[in-house]
Amino acid sequence: MIPPTGRCDRLHNHTVTPPFDPSPPATHVSYQLLIRVDRPVRLRIGALGVQEFPAGHYLYTGSARRNLEARIRRHLRREKKLRWHIDYLLSSPHAEVVGVFTADLEECEWNRSVKGEVVVAGFGASDCRNRCGAHLLLLDEEEARRLSP
Repeated sequence: MIPPTGRCDRLHNHTVTPPFDPSPPATHVSYQLLIRVDRPVRLRIGALGVQEFPAGHYLYTGSARRNLEARIRRHLRREKKLRWHIDYLLSSPHAEVVGVFTADLEECEWNRSVKGEVVVAGFGASDCRNRCGAHLLLLDEEEARRLSP
């Protein structure tokens, strides 16, 4: 998602084609993953329990104050310990990261700039103090096309 007007110089779009080499600027602390879910899936998401994810494009917003590149690389690996909500979704063979963005915007500020629908309340927002509802949003077709590589 493009940050609020006038802040586009603070956004960096990375390729996810292997080998992934994001090299985000040192000032970047937040990232967004554009995820394609090619068919409806039902998954157990840690403490959130069993959840349904309709097919479509989702945008997940996260942050890493240190080692942003390592966090993104971890999310792109198929084999990993399931730790965060996003790990459970990305473990599905029907979910694929198709775009990665980084910015120096605060995670919740960037997440709130996205036009999307909360499908699973609380997803990725366990530590959110800004009442985002979730940090995973289902995008409408127009928004998904705009963000897709």
